[in-house]
Amino acid sequence: MPRLLPDGAYADLITPFSNGEVDHAGLAGLIEYQIQSGMTGLVVCGENSEAYSLTHDERVAVIRTAVAAAKGAVPVLVGTGTNCTRSSLELTLHAKALGADAALLVAPFYSKPSQKGLLAHIKTVAEAVDLPLVIVNCPARSAVNITPDLAEAVACVPSVVGLVDCTGDVTRLAQVSAACRARIHWYSGHDRSALAFTLAGGHGGFSLSANIAPRQIASMHNAFRYGNIAAACVLQERLLPLFAALDLEHPVAAAKQALSLIRCLTPELRLPLTPVGDEAQALIRTAITLLGNHSVKTSAKAS
Repeated sequence: MPRLLPDGAYADLITPFSNGEVDHAGLAGLIEYQIQSGMTGLVVCGENSEAYSLTHDERVAVIRTAVAAAKGAVPVLVGTGTNCTRSSLELTLHAKALGADAALLVAPFYSKPSQKGLLAHIKTVAEAVDLPLVIVNCPARSAVNITPDLAEAVACVPSVVGLVDCTGDVTRLAQVSAACRARIHWYSGHDRSALAFTLAGGHGGFSLSANIAPRQIASMHNAFRYGNIAAACVLQERLLPLFAALDLEHPVAAAKQALSLIRCLTPELRLPLTPVGDEAQALIRTAITLLGNHSVKTSAKAS
């Protein structure tokens, strides 16, 4: 049975672009920033990476860059789930070959499989690749919700080590058995409810906001882990303006705009995503200023 992943905060990284291409130097710098800030682990090609806009070769190159940049300091998790079981399997094989520590599988989007079909999808990948798997439940994007019954079955798949719940429903853990909760680690994929999810028995969070405020996100989770719940709540309160700002428009577009203000990264996106508007830009700038430990640049520049 594969080892469970550590408790704590995982940065669900954006994919930086420059002049239409993946900015590998920018990605490596972002990874170094996350590690220095105390992140428990990193996610590339995940929910917030625009992986759906990357070619197969680009995804492989991103994995290679991430593993090289992390240098084994923290686990690197790679999103390999697509809307096709065959391509998900192929990407998971690449992730293993390139040194990833685990793969993330989201429910196949658009095809909207049944619970039986989703379990078969997960088992097919698990049986073919000797790599720890983390299952992502994000019904808002995949149109498929992992029910408590399916979660029980998924937790029995030997290579599955975790489940990320992006619904924001902190009662999810109470809906499954104690045996299921003990068998795998459960993480929040929703920044606003991550602390509450952890208080309910979760093991940490996969965070978009960590792209911008990794030290604060890591400190919040660490405070909880070491029993200082009051400090964790104070840190969460300070992060609320950032959480709100990232929800004003598309979260990935907002996160890239925020990063362009504090690091040498462009806010560049690939269609169909488009930049946030002027009002959102102003509120994002204010949210970063309120964090208090960032020097906000007057303009973005490419790496």
